[in-house]
Amino acid sequence: MLANELKKSFLASLWFMFLTFPIMVIRVNTVENIIQWRWANLFFVGIGSFVLSALWRYLIRRKEQGIHRTEVDGIARVTLSQRLLGDRRFTIPALIITTIAALVFPFVFSIYQTNIMITALIYVMLGLGLNIVVGLAGLLDLGYVAFYAVGAYSYALLNYHFGLGFWTVLGIGGGLAAMFGIILGFPVLRLRGDYLAIVTLGFGEIIRLILENWNAFSFGPSGIANIPRPGLFGIDLDIEQATIYVYFLMIAMTLFTIFVVNRLQNSRIGRAWIALREDEVACQSMGIDKRKTKLMAFALGATWAGFAGVVFAAKTTFINPASFTIWESINVLCVVVLGGMGSIVGVIVGAFILILLPEYLRFLSEYRMLAFGTVLVMMMVFRPGGIVETVRRTYQYKETDH
Repeated sequence: MLANELKKSFLASLWFMFLTFPIMVIRVNTVENIIQWRWANLFFVGIGSFVLSALWRYLIRRKEQGIHRTEVDGIARVTLSQRLLGDRRFTIPALIITTIAALVFPFVFSIYQTNIMITALIYVMLGLGLNIVVGLAGLLDLGYVAFYAVGAYSYALLNYHFGLGFWTVLGIGGGLAAMFGIILGFPVLRLRGDYLAIVTLGFGEIIRLILENWNAFSFGPSGIANIPRPGLFGIDLDIEQATIYVYFLMIAMTLFTIFVVNRLQNSRIGRAWIALREDEVACQSMGIDKRKTKLMAFALGATWAGFAGVVFAAKTTFINPASFTIWESINVLCVVVLGGMGSIVGVIVGAFILILLPEYLRFLSEYRMLAFGTVLVMMMVFRPGGIVETVRRTYQYKETDH
């Protein structure tokens, strides 16, 4: 068996060497009009591809043999991450350390690092909102960025035309996004799976194209500039102070989002979403209104995207349609899938990894996105349930002697 696996890895390395030969070996020197043969590169490509292929096959083999099984002898096995999250001896010190780190972060690190952290917290809000739609209700939404854009443009346009401030528009932006969520929800009530994804994708593109081409309404591709930052009791703040203020504002909004989403997840509507995700027919047969449940998921998920959009507009002080492309929806979806669908802690971890990892891999230059993609592929292959998998409640009946 081992010899067969090594043979396959060797053949894979030969094939990879053949494919990369023109790129890695042949180099044309246009100044001296000569061809340089870089045979050393071919050797390193062969060795590297052989090692990676052998490692990949070894990990796949371990997975197939049941090393990472979620059940052992019919009893659900709790993973290390789940065990740690349920252990108070671990969670309480971890919460204390996290709180202290969050409080001192903007005073220790630069404004650039603080801005990156604000972006990560915005994606935490977006991920938790999409987690309601995708993770709990099981509705694949690829147009989630549309609600994000609604929130951002709500603040920009209402401030530009009517002079409304951040705190006034924050609720309005969330409400408008929820309204658009219901508008999207009605046409897709009968759709599921790929068809639902295609319709929501089209909805997101429609919103972006309207913002890009309706110049009289949204100022088109030129966008809207000079959007005011959040105010603090009328005090004038410089850029550094405003950035720190927005950072702590996002900390508060993230904690509020976590609280609300956790309460929703453990509520009656949350259990209805989970039932809808597992089996729509069985869900209806139990007396759950599928129409109302889906609309609630779209509306509540969109609300948090609207809040995040308002904060994004206030943070950047400039928005245009290029900030709300399909790739933003894909990034938020990656946050949910990578972290763990239905898991609040997983979404938070996934958001920080997806936002911070590319930033801190800048030293790899052009290879950083390759490394980033490799991490995603490895995660999806070996931990398809996400970094922090959702723990389903189980009940066991035990007889007691009276």
